[in-house]
Formats: sequence, structure tokens, C-alpha cells
Amino acid sequence: MDVDIFTDGACKGNPGPGGWGAVLRSGRHERELWGGERETTNNRMELTAVIEALRALKRQVRVRVHTDSTYVQKGISEWIHSWKKNGWRTKAKEPVKNADLWEALDALVQQHHVTWHWVKGHAGHADNERADALANRGVDEQVSPHQLRRGRS
Repeated sequence: MDVDIFTDGACKGNPGPGGWGAVLRSGRHERELWGGERETTNNRMELTAVIEALRALKRQVRVRVHTDSTYVQKGISEWIHSWKKNGWRTKAKEPVKNADLWEALDALVQQHHVTWHWVKGHAGHADNERADALANRGVDEQVSPHQLRRGRS
């Protein structure tokens, strides 16, 4: 079975209230997921979107993850190998930011055959736009209506 996953993260302020969204599709079946945190960063929400989407899979499958985050795409495809080799430290010997989420993502990726696809954000890609709307829904659920009005003025 093949599954396409489209993910996005959003933040009102960075750090600030954040949300994540994912669209999962296999054949004619689709599922939407979203959530958020009151105080977070955009990068944490981008990672959380992929993590929660992969956690939702009930068995081992071939997965195509579509993300507009070069942080996620390059992090999991390129940077993670040296981070793991260096004990979750960067080349500058600093702790890897969001290591907790990178470790969770790494473990989930091992359970599936995953390929990574970068898409340009906010460029009219229908499924990326859906994931963005879900991520913003996650943000909205973290913020009171009064705070949202103030944040948009």
C-alpha cells in the first residue's frame, strides 16, 4: 500500500502559539489531522506534523511525505546522519535543536519505506494548502479570538 502525506506547520510568532496539519491519502481514502501547542516554534510544528502523520499509520507502508519545510526535508535526508554519529550534536558541537522530535521522527521512519518530497509553500499546491489550513486551525485552537484579532491588526 502507498500513502501520500502532505504536512505543514504554522506559528503566530516564533516562538508563539503554533499548529500542525497533515493530509493522509491512500487511494480513495483520506484523513485530516491537526493539533497545536500554546508556546512553540514553527520548526517544531513542521516536525510534529510529520511525526503525527506517521504515528497515524496502522501498518508498515510505502510513504511519500510532501513538505514545504527544507528544515524537515534536509534534516531527515541529509543532516540526521551526522547528528546521530556525533551523539545528537552539530558540527559546531552544539546540541541539535529539537533533538527530541528528530529522534521520534527517526524511529518512525524506520518503520516504513519513506521518500521525501519538497513542495514550494504557498504556491497553489492544493494538498499543501490544505495542510496549511489545518495547521492554522491548530493555531486557532490555541489562541483566544481576542488574541487573534490583536495579532492580525
